[in-house]
Amino acid sequence: MVSLVVRIIEERKLGEDPGAEDLLSRMLKSADPVTGEKLSDENIRYQIITFLIAGHETTSGLLSFALYFLMKHPDKLEKAYAEVDQVLTDAIPSYPQVRNLKYIRMILNESLRLWPTAPLFSLFAKEDTLLAGKYPLKKRDVVNVLLPKLHRDRNAWGNDVEEFKPERFEDPSNIPHDAFKPFGNGQRACIGQQFAMHEATLLIGMILKHFHLIDHTNYHLKVKETLTLKPDGLKMQVRPRETFNNVPLVMNETSTTLEPTKEQASQGSPSIIGAHNTPLLVLYGSNMGTAEGIARDLAVTARFKGFRSEVAPLDEFAGGLPKEGAILIITSSYNGNPPKNARKFVKWLKEDDADSLNGVKFAVFGCGDTNWASTYQEIPTYIDEKLCERGATRLFHKGQGDASSEFEKQYEEWHAQVWPKVFDVFGLKSMNHSSSVHNTLTVHFVNGLSGSPLPREEVPNQEDYTIGFISQNSAELVERVLNRYGLDRNTQIILSGNQVEVNHLPLDFPVRAWDLLSFSVDLADTVTPDQLRVLAEFTVCPPHKLELESLLSNEAYQLQIARKGISMLHLLEKYPACELPFERFIELLSPLKSR
Repeated sequence: MVSLVVRIIEERKLGEDPGAEDLLSRMLKSADPVTGEKLSDENIRYQIITFLIAGHETTSGLLSFALYFLMKHPDKLEKAYAEVDQVLTDAIPSYPQVRNLKYIRMILNESLRLWPTAPLFSLFAKEDTLLAGKYPLKKRDVVNVLLPKLHRDRNAWGNDVEEFKPERFEDPSNIPHDAFKPFGNGQRACIGQQFAMHEATLLIGMILKHFHLIDHTNYHLKVKETLTLKPDGLKMQVRPRETFNNVPLVMNETSTTLEPTKEQASQGSPSIIGAHNTPLLVLYGSNMGTAEGIARDLAVTARFKGFRSEVAPLDEFAGGLPKEGAILIITSSYNGNPPKNARKFVKWLKEDDADSLNGVKFAVFGCGDTNWASTYQEIPTYIDEKLCERGATRLFHKGQGDASSEFEKQYEEWHAQVWPKVFDVFGLKSMNHSSSVHNTLTVHFVNGLSGSPLPREEVPNQEDYTIGFISQNSAELVERVLNRYGLDRNTQIILSGNQVEVNHLPLDFPVRAWDLLSFSVDLADTVTPDQLRVLAEFTVCPPHKLELESLLSNEAYQLQIARKGISMLHLLEKYPACELPFERFIELLSPLKSR
C-alpha cells in the first residue's frame, strides 16, 4: 500500500507539494469520522483512486465556469493573458511555472465561489444541540450546506458578492474560510483539491497561451444541474494567439478574427527561388471560417507559384483596391447579407458609384448552400458584378461552391483553371519548384510526456446558415497512417511552423499521433493534382514515378482518381517507393471539414 502511494506521488509530481504529500501520508493513518474505525487498505486504495480521477466531472465544470467568466470580463481576461505570457515561457510548462500562475488561481477560486461545481455537502450532529441558538438538532441529524448561498454571504464577502472579482483572493489572510468551502469540509473534504487546482491552472494557462476566446453567441449563463453544476449549452470560438514570424498577431476589430498586419503578411512569404514577386491579394468575407480557410490556402499556393501574396478581410479594403497585380476574393453570404467582415466593403460598393476601379484585376469564388435558394450566392454575385460595373477587369468567371452538393470538387475545378488565366494575363511562366522548397512544417518526436489529446467536442460551423459538425477520421484510417510511417499511437509530436499557413494544426505543444491524425487533418480526402505532383516528386522508383505522373493528365485524373475518390494515403500505400516525409504529408492534407 505504501509503495502505491509513493508511486502515485512520484508519477504525479505531487511530492513537490508538501501539502499533497502530507495529505496522502495522513490518509494511511486516518479513521472513519463516524465510526472511529481505522480505514482498511481497500478503503484507502479507493480514496487514492478517487483522489486521481474523481475530479473529471467537477474540474470540467470549474473550467467551463472560469472560461465563461473570462469571456464576459475582458479586463480580467487581459490580466490573465499578461500573466500567462510572462510566466509560461517554455513549450511545455514546468511545475514551478504553473505554481506561479497566481492570477489564474485567483480566477479559479472566484469561479468556485460564485458557482461551486459540487454545490452541497452534509454535516451531522455528534450530539443533541441547538444550532445557532435556535434550531434544535438531535444526535446524527443531517444538515445540508448549500454552497452557492454560503459563498454569497454578504457579512463575509461584502455587498458586491454577485460580482466576479478574482482580486478577492489576492491576500490569503483576507479569505473568509468559513464562508468558502468549494471542496467540502473537514475530514470528508475532497482529497484531490490540490491536484484539481493544479490541473485546472495548467489547462487554463495553456488555453490562454495559445488561443483568444470569442463569445460568438453572446452567451447568457444558464446553470445545468445534474450531479454537479455546469453552464448549460456554453459554446465559444477560439482563434490562435501564435506569432507570425515572431511578431504577435493582431485582433481585427470588425471581424474578431486574427490577422497579420499587411507588413507582417508580406514578410511572411517563404523564400522561393526564381519568384517573379507579382503582387496577389486574397480577400475574404467569412463568418465562421470556411471562406477564410480557402483564402489562406490560396495565398500559400500563390507564394509557391512565385507571387508576393497577402491575405486580409474585405473590410480592410473598403474604399479602394490595389491596381497592381491580381485580387482573388472568397466570400459567403449570410441570409443574403454580407459576412460581418465584408459589410463595409459591400456598403462601399453600393454607395460609391464612381468608376474608380479601372486597372483592378480580380476573380471571385462564392461559398453557399442551395438549401437557401432565395439568397444563394447573393453576395459573391453582387461583388463580382459590381466590380465590373465600377471598371475592374474580371480575370476569370465567378466560381461557386454548394455545400449541399460537391463543394470541394467545384472549388478544385475553379482553382485549377484560375491559375493558368492569371499567369496568362500577367505574361508569367508557371513555376514548378521541388516541393521540398515548400516545406514549412517541422516535427519533433518527444518521449515521456503524458497524453495531450485534442478536443473531441463537436463544434458547430456555419456558412450562409449551413450548419455541420466536426467529424473525425475512422480508427482504420488512422491505423493505416501509423503503420505507413512506423509510428505508435501514443507517440508525442510537437509541430512547429507558420500559424498563418497551417492554422488548422496544433503548433508548439505536444499531441499524441493518434489525436493529431484523428481530429486535425482529412485522411479520406481525394488527392488533388498538386498533392499528386508532390507524391511523384518524392517517388524514387522511376517506373512508379512515371505511373504517378501519368495520372496528372486531366482525363486520367478524372477517371482514375476523382471518380474513385482515391486518397493520398491510398497512393502512399500503393507506392512504397514514395518517400514523402511525415511532416510533408501532414502539411499537404486539408483540414478536417464539417460534415
